[in-house]
Order: sequence, then C-alpha cells, then structure tokens
Amino acid sequence: MSISSTIKSIQDIMRKDVGVDGDAQRLSQLVWMLFLKIFDDRESEWELLQDDYQSPLPEAYRWRNWAANAEGMTGEALKQFLDNDMFPALQQLEAKGGDQRAYVIRSVFEDAYNYMKSGQLIRQVINKIEEGVDFNKAQERHLFGDMYEQLLRDLQAAGNAGEFYTPRAVTEFMVRMVNPRQGEKIMDPACGTGGFLSCSIEHIRKQDVKTVDDEAQLQASIFGIEKKPMPHLLCTTNMILHGIDVPSNIRHDNTLARPLISWGPKERVDVVVTNPPFGGMEEDGIETNFPAAFRTRETADLFLVLIMQMLKPGGRAALVLPDGFLFGEGIKTRIKEKLLEECNLHTIVRLPNGVFAPYTGIKTNLLFFSKGTPTQHIWFYEHPYPPGVKSYNKTKPMKIEEFVAETDWWDSREENQYAWKISIDDIKARNYNLDCKNPHIGEQEIHDPEVLLAQYVAMQADITALRAQLKDILNAALKSPPAPLLQRGESQLVQKNNFSEIVENQLTKKSPTLKKGG
Repeated sequence: MSISSTIKSIQDIMRKDVGVDGDAQRLSQLVWMLFLKIFDDRESEWELLQDDYQSPLPEAYRWRNWAANAEGMTGEALKQFLDNDMFPALQQLEAKGGDQRAYVIRSVFEDAYNYMKSGQLIRQVINKIEEGVDFNKAQERHLFGDMYEQLLRDLQAAGNAGEFYTPRAVTEFMVRMVNPRQGEKIMDPACGTGGFLSCSIEHIRKQDVKTVDDEAQLQASIFGIEKKPMPHLLCTTNMILHGIDVPSNIRHDNTLARPLISWGPKERVDVVVTNPPFGGMEEDGIETNFPAAFRTRETADLFLVLIMQMLKPGGRAALVLPDGFLFGEGIKTRIKEKLLEECNLHTIVRLPNGVFAPYTGIKTNLLFFSKGTPTQHIWFYEHPYPPGVKSYNKTKPMKIEEFVAETDWWDSREENQYAWKISIDDIKARNYNLDCKNPHIGEQEIHDPEVLLAQYVAMQADITALRAQLKDILNAALKSPPAPLLQRGESQLVQKNNFSEIVENQLTKKSPTLKKGG
C-alpha cells in the first residue's frame, strides 16, 4: 500500500470517531502520531550509530513500547494512557543532560491534542501507521513530500488558507540557482512544512559534506520559522527525516511579530529561500513593527521588507511573489524602490498559470536578488509550458526538467525568445512597475476553434450589453429632457433620435474582430 493510500485509509477510520470534528482535527491528530513514529524510526538509526545513545523520551512513551505491537494496548486503557499520562508528560518534558531533542519534542506537543474518543479506533489508526509507514527505507523518505501534498490539500478543504505546497520542481530550481554552500546560514522565514530547507540540505550535502564535522556544521546552519502549529510540526518532522537530528532552529513563531530593527547583525543570514504567504492580511498591529513608509497588512510585502533586513551584505535570496506585487502601486512602489536601491534584483522568472494548482490560480514569479549593490538592470525569463501542455494540475504538475532551459541560460544571460533585459532607468520611468511583458513574443494567432468560438460569444455578449446600456441612457434622456430643451424646438429632438439610431447602427454594423494573443 502506498503512503497516500495509507493516509487515506487512516482518515477514513478517524471519520468514524465522534471526537474528531472535521479535517483540521483529523490532520492534527495524524501529524503528532506520525511524528512519534518517525522519531522512533530515527532512534533506531541513532542506536546503531551511537553506542551510548540515550532516548530523550521516557521508555513508556517511546512508540515501540506502547504503539508498535498490533495486539497491544487498546480501548479505554489506551485513551486514558494518552490523555492522562503521555500528553501531560511530553508537554512538560525535561532534557536529560541538556539533550536538545527533549525541547524539540516538548515544542511539538505543546500545541498537540488527542481528539479521538474511541480507544479501539485509535488502535486501528496506530496499526495502519505501523503497517504502512517505514521511513528507515530510503525510498519512502522521498515519498514524504507526496504525503505532505495530500495533507495540505486536505488542509485547504478544511478552510485553513495560506498553506501552499510549493511544487518540488520550483523548490529545486530556486535552491539550485541561489546555490547555498557549506558554512552559510540558510533561512526560510515562512518555512511551512520545510520544503525549501530540506531541498537546501540535500543540495549542500551533495556538494560539500565530506566529514562528520561538515555534517555537524550543516545541521547548525539551517533555520526556519513557522507561524501555524500544524505546518511547524510537519516541518520539525521533515527535518528529522532529512537527518537534522535536533531541529531546534525550527521555531514556532510569527516572524513578522518582531520590530524590524531588532533583527541585528548577529541574526543575519547568507541565504533566504522562501514562498511567503500572499493574499492574506496580518493581524492588527503587526504593521507597526515596520517603518511608516512600508506599513501594510499584506503579508508578502512585509516578508520582502523583512528579508532585505535579515540578509547579510552579499547575501542572496530567492522567493515566490504574485503578479500583484510587480504592478502594485502605493506602498508596493516604495518597497520596490527600496529593493532596487539596496539590492541587485538580477532575475525575475515569470511562471505560467496553474503552477500552484489546486491551491491558487494566482500567477506567480520567482525573484532572485543579492544585497549590497543597487540594481542596474533586471533580466526577465518567461517560463513556457512544455510542448503539448496547456496548464498544470495535480495529476500533471510542473517537472524539474522544464527548468533546464533557464539553468543553461543562467550564466550566459543572452536575450532569446523567452529572455529579455530592462534597465533601471526604464523601470524608474515606469514608476517601478515590474510587470514587463515579453517583447519577443508578439501577438500570436489563435487557431483553436474552441478558443475562437468562446472569444466570439464573449464579444457578442459585450456588444449586446453595451447596446442595451446606450439605448437605456438615450431613451431616458429623450423621455425626460430638461425644460430648456423642450423650448428649443423639435429639431433638437430629431437630432437626438438620429443620434440614437446612428449609435445602434454603428454597433450593429461593427463586426467583432477576435483579439490576437493569449
């Protein structure tokens, strides 16, 4: 059985429990169980590698001792054990000999809760997890992202807006291009379930990690902050799964809740890779942590200002932003002006529609910049759909192979049908509007009959509506003319009637021409 099938069958069992109300509670229930199972799998590895390994968990609360036996504790005894013994103990867990793992476990369980009321159903769920999830198998670790995607899809259905699963292809491309290296501090200030951080870990291990000391340095260089409890728990689990033994640098907090100036030099980082929440509004008062010129409740805008602050001089960033930021005015203009003055925004990759389906249909862009030198020009690259693809969806997502063209182009920086350059003077003349269209792709003929027919029907509807509006306006004017007009004689009324006829005739005669482009 696949991991996704296992997750589905587990949620089917949970739906039978009267204590679990809706998808959000089912997911919360599932993720703390998965955490303990995965932590136990990792402990099996640590025991093999470390002769004197000591678990931070009391023996009674280790997964292997209360959950792994399919014929083990069940019914009311299991429920009482969880509610009265294990949860209180883990929420107050103290470190043995300063073992930071205990603090990680405690932070995970501070916001966790056992919603299930039936001990028999709890046992069924535990047995499904034990039977279907083994992350000591290398191939199953790579499937964890698939499980995340399904969980996040369910979160969307539960109404928890803001959690986007960034497609693996986008994550990999961004990390490759920003190229984090050994010894650099890597941060995701809105880390969600940890996709960018896990990709950065793999990238650095592949290039730079040769010794135990290298590995220790890498583990100390990964930083993330996540506001919501469930994605934070998933991120912590993901870090453990990717070999970060003590993910104490993954904090459960709101990155925007601190005054901007409090991010001092000691906390600055070399690399930021992130997909900050966009389209949402921060709670009242958060914007007062930022200078007056940049105060807004739009989350993505605040994160961009914060990223500029937290980067070291020479630091590099890659982030996802919606189209609205590129052409937005007001505060957005001031943020863009600050970005281009303090940083070199060297590349914007414009993504096509559907990349983040089914979470959002908003068009998005990948921004790459480095701090310390002002922007002289910006390169744009319009990412095309691959041949035969008209849109992405959950069964046909974007693939990393699609970024080969951008990767090959990255160092050469030559104009082609998808790449073009805009100078800073031109950007200023546009009042910092970065919504620059591809000059190499002119108006394209559309030959798809369905598209042409849909355009024609839409235009006919527009013309009919416009004709009706004009007739209503003119008829109303003719039926109730101002008194002075009545005194000016019949000739002006005739002229108005003629004008009404002329307008209608012109609308009727006007043959709709289908627009080119798409």
